[in-house]
Amino acid sequence: MAARAYWQGQIRLALVSIPVEIYSATKSGAQIAFHQVHEPSGKRVKYEKVVPGIGAIDTDDIVKGYEIDKGDYVLLGQDEIDAVKLESKKTLELTQFVDASEIDVLYYERPYFVVPADDLAEEAFIVLREALRQSKKVGLGQLAMRGREYVVSLKPCGRGMVLETLRYADEVNKAQGYFRDIPDDKPDPDLLDLATTLIDKKTSDFDPSKFHDRYVDALKDLIERKKKSKSNRKIIEDKDDGGGGRSGSNVVDLMAALKKSIEKPVAKAAPAKKAPAKKAPARKRA
Repeated sequence: MAARAYWQGQIRLALVSIPVEIYSATKSGAQIAFHQVHEPSGKRVKYEKVVPGIGAIDTDDIVKGYEIDKGDYVLLGQDEIDAVKLESKKTLELTQFVDASEIDVLYYERPYFVVPADDLAEEAFIVLREALRQSKKVGLGQLAMRGREYVVSLKPCGRGMVLETLRYADEVNKAQGYFRDIPDDKPDPDLLDLATTLIDKKTSDFDPSKFHDRYVDALKDLIERKKKSKSNRKIIEDKDDGGGGRSGSNVVDLMAALKKSIEKPVAKAAPAKKAPAKKAPARKRA
């Protein structure tokens, strides 16, 4: 468990209050961090906070400003912002319960683990967890964290519970504007049957460990090759697709493609590195 809780407070259901602690359920994955470098000198590019006519300034002299008119600001100190009182800063009141399926996936933002704050809170915590599990409902409320108030959902997860921050309605774009021009046609029954068969063939239990960031791997490989290079020359990647560019006149036979996908055996393990493939002969134009 993390040494420091992301939020500490209480969950309130009617007259019952349960002291809890919230911990982040996710962490940053493998990433490649780049610095900006001035190529002629080889030195890192630095950033300073400057004021026109004054130059570089001390960060302690910076306050928040809200522009009410062109060049006219209302200034707020951090202590004034922190003094804004919201009950949800310390209390998550569950005000509504819904079926999980009623919440569109677009609204979910970030998950957190919820645990009882102490031994005395465990009994009430377990009662709430099992009541949610038995009713198959998700609790909703509002919670203030890190300078803003979130709509959140609460549901059972193993021995604990998971809280997920949700987006507000005005933060989610309406799908109709993007999907309007897609025809509402019924697919060919044979094509639909083949696609369904392919889905069934590739269906298995979800195992997140089977997936990794291939872009990060490729960047690491590029950096390693640059590091081993004697000179700081550019590495030109081979962009040959092995079969010529995609022709606009090629017609994809969807039926044949689906059949070929079904006939192709599904790999059960990651294949070992193969020897470079021979250049495929040029394809004839359809």
